[in-house]
Amino acid sequence: MAVSVELLRNFDLLAGLPDDALSFIAEQATLKQYARREVVLSAGLKDELICFVFEGRLQGVDFTIDGREVGLYFVEQNDFCGETGLFDEAHRSDYVVAITKTQVVALPYAAVRYVMNSASAFILAIAQRMAQRIRYLTLQRSLLAIPNVQQRVCAQLSALIVSTQNLRTAGNGVELLNPPTHQEMAIMLNISRETVTRVFQTLISNEVVQRNGTASLIIIKPDLLDDLSTGKQAL
Repeated sequence: MAVSVELLRNFDLLAGLPDDALSFIAEQATLKQYARREVVLSAGLKDELICFVFEGRLQGVDFTIDGREVGLYFVEQNDFCGETGLFDEAHRSDYVVAITKTQVVALPYAAVRYVMNSASAFILAIAQRMAQRIRYLTLQRSLLAIPNVQQRVCAQLSALIVSTQNLRTAGNGVELLNPPTHQEMAIMLNISRETVTRVFQTLISNEVVQRNGTASLIIIKPDLLDDLSTGKQAL
């Protein structure tokens, strides 16, 4: 599907580019739709694409030697992935899958490199996002070291709230739209789906959070969630 300049301006990374650069990128870009659990980028391949999430959410995953799925990071609306190959031209080391019905704007590396040649701020913005992802992966690694699973789940939820734009105010709390499933959180934390479910049952019974089906998760007491995630309190 064709991509317009107006659509590209929805993305923070692209919004500041001059009109001629956006027009050039729009001619090369494609809008793709993915069903839930469909693979967007594959490990072991040179996809040569940067993917911008226009709607939905993606998750970076890998597999252990014994075949267990491991969650690495989430890619939220307005965010992008696939950028590392721009710099090292190596094969991808992870898979990126859609965890909700997702629309992605895919830009070929060749078009992005063309713009990079004349837009230093654009290069800096990509580098800054890569640095943020490295910090997130470092945080994710530290979560795995937390022995208390309730604290680990709460810390993951707090990290997700900080990193996403899919939020809206809900009374004194916040509402997380299209939250990840218990299984998607479980593979991020190296615990079972049942363990995540038990933690959420505790959070719901203590009115820390409230589920709105699969559409959203309301954080009723964000301060208490922060205390739980840092180990200052326990339920």
